[in-house]
Amino acid sequence: MLVIVVENAPPRLRGRLAVWLLEVRSGVYVGTYGRRVREMIWGQVVAYIEEGNAVIAWAAPNDAGFAFDTCGKHRRVPVDFDGFRLVEVLPLPTRKPDSDPDI
Repeated sequence: MLVIVVENAPPRLRGRLAVWLLEVRSGVYVGTYGRRVREMIWGQVVAYIEEGNAVIAWAAPNDAGFAFDTCGKHRRVPVDFDGFRLVEVLPLPTRKPDSDPDI
C-alpha cells in the first residue's frame, strides 16, 4: 500500500499523481506499487511540489509496519529515534512585533 498526501500542490502535479494513484480525498492519493514505481512517483512529487508540501507512506518490513518521507515547506520533520522514525513538530515562526507599539 502506498499513500501520498499533498497540500498546496500545483495542478500539474495533482494530474501526474492521478495518472498513477486514486485520489480518495482532496490531496490524498492511494495505490499499490513496488519500490521502483514508488520511487519514480515520489521523484516527480519532489520535482514539482513548488511551494506545497507532501508526505509519502508505504508498507515496510520494520517494527512500525510502514515507512515514510516528506518534502516541501512544512513544520513536521522526520527524525530517527534509536532506529525508530518519529515526527518532530517545529515551533511556529515568531512574529515580529509592530514597529510602533504606542499606536
